[in-house]
Amino acid sequence: MLVLDREFVRTHLTYAACIPLMRDAMCALSRGDTRQPLRSIIPLAQGRAFGVMPGALSADGVFGAKLVSVYPENHAAGLQSHQGGVALFDPETGALSALVHAGEVTGIRTAAASAAATQALARADASRLAILGTGEQAAAHVRALHAAVPLSSVTIWGRSMERAVALAARLSDETGLTVAAVATVAEAAADADIICTTTASAQPILHAADVPSGCHINVVGSSYDGPVEIDDDLVVRARFIADSRAGVLAQGAEFLSAKRAGRVDDDHVVAEIGEVFLGLKPGRTSDREITVYKSLGHVAQDLASARYLLDLALSLNQGVHIPF
Repeated sequence: MLVLDREFVRTHLTYAACIPLMRDAMCALSRGDTRQPLRSIIPLAQGRAFGVMPGALSADGVFGAKLVSVYPENHAAGLQSHQGGVALFDPETGALSALVHAGEVTGIRTAAASAAATQALARADASRLAILGTGEQAAAHVRALHAAVPLSSVTIWGRSMERAVALAARLSDETGLTVAAVATVAEAAADADIICTTTASAQPILHAADVPSGCHINVVGSSYDGPVEIDDDLVVRARFIADSRAGVLAQGAEFLSAKRAGRVDDDHVVAEIGEVFLGLKPGRTSDREITVYKSLGHVAQDLASARYLLDLALSLNQGVHIPF
């Protein structure tokens, strides 16, 4: 078994590599070229969770699973919120062939998928990015969007203004972009062309009244039926596109909140992002339309990332080999 640690993933799973990987993975999902049940999530104490995500990429026989714990409070201690491994199996022998650092894969592939969705759904002239949140995904989304679209400015809001200011300064130095911290969500959203919600909020932080016409929103922070980042009015107002229709209908908290309120039905999920990539369904239909990409994250994304990393590690003769 080859073990690929956090440093290997961080070094080699670049956004330039991962964005097209995510596009291909979501196309495969929408074509039916993947096999994956809905994730199993076990709630733990203090808002923590343990998730099991098995699946297979049918085109090349790659199969495996991600085993991951989610500890939202880890960020304050300088740790990743997602801990665990992506296990890959050899399609020829069935042997466990690789264990890849799941926290780093999750951090990169989630933002890369949002960046791919933004390329397909945002207006052609979109350049002003607003980030809601100050954690790992907030920083990752700035980096991924910077690699994907020509950004002119970034605003960051977080519940801690001190953390927002610190993150803005760090990302400004890192990217060369104009990055500013702001005091309110409304201020962050007011002039935004692209908004990314990356929080663990249990209640909506972004409301329909905050969002200008023509905006694209990546709703990322909630990955199960529980925490809700955007309000029912915004769900109703937006053209709503899922990473996986089946996933969002069962576990997409914001969509399910609006559905339970009687505001939308299942047809409100107008497309999967893979169907948009494939040209099977339209994405944005006008410059004034608000589009939402609801990200839950799927094992197809993890398996595609892990396979890429395993192939690269073998070609470079890197990683740690462990008899198993």
